[in-house]
This record gives sequence, C-alpha cells and structure tokens, in this order.
Amino acid sequence: MTDITQHHDERPMWPAVWNGWRCRCPNCGNGPLLRGYLTMRDSCPVCREDFQPARADDGPAYLTILIVGHVMAPLLLIVFTTFRPDPLILFTIFAVGCVSLSLYLLPRLKGVIVAIQWSRFMHGFSQAA
Repeated sequence: MTDITQHHDERPMWPAVWNGWRCRCPNCGNGPLLRGYLTMRDSCPVCREDFQPARADDGPAYLTILIVGHVMAPLLLIVFTTFRPDPLILFTIFAVGCVSLSLYLLPRLKGVIVAIQWSRFMHGFSQAA
C-alpha cells in the first residue's frame, strides 16, 4: 500500500491533467502529446517520455458526447422557448455548435485521459520513466 501512495506523490495528477488538456507531455509539459489530430506520438521529443503504453480507447469520445450533450441540450431548449427561431436556423446554429465543440474537446480530453494514466502508472507507464 505504501508503494501506491509513493507513486501518486511522485507524479502529481493535476499538473499532468493540465498539460494533457493543453495536448502537451504530462511529464515535462513542453513536448507535444499528439502527432496529428488524435494520433499519439511514440514518445515526447523533449523529455523522451514513452507514450506507447497509453490506452485512451473510447474514453475521449464518450466524455465528448457527454459534455456536448449536457451543454447543448439545455441551450437548445432555452433558445427555442425564448426566441422561437426558424427550424432551419435553429438546426444550423446548433449543428455547427455541436460539431465545433466536439472537435475542440476531443483531442483535449484524450490528452487528459492519457495524463491521468501517466500520473497513476496505469497501462504500463512505469515508475522508471
């Protein structure tokens, strides 16, 4: 049990999560985490932290849908009941809003999930790194 606590003290989670949100290396905060829009780098070009153990899978997509749905659904109801815009205008505004918010959140939430895995030594992120 002591080893687990020690691991958590060695890698503080909140700075790593902030670095992940910025799509930066959770270790140094300088190197880019992603090679493309959602493609992970094999390692950090600055500190050489190995990113190959990262397993974000469907987590970022699930969280993106959850957040976008919880933000846009009440907003849609408020706009519809308050302003009663034409249905095509309403659809256009909210379609663009949902797509834009999703595209903004997806890589950032992937960075956050990878950063949490890194800070908690999950999925092969070893203590030696």
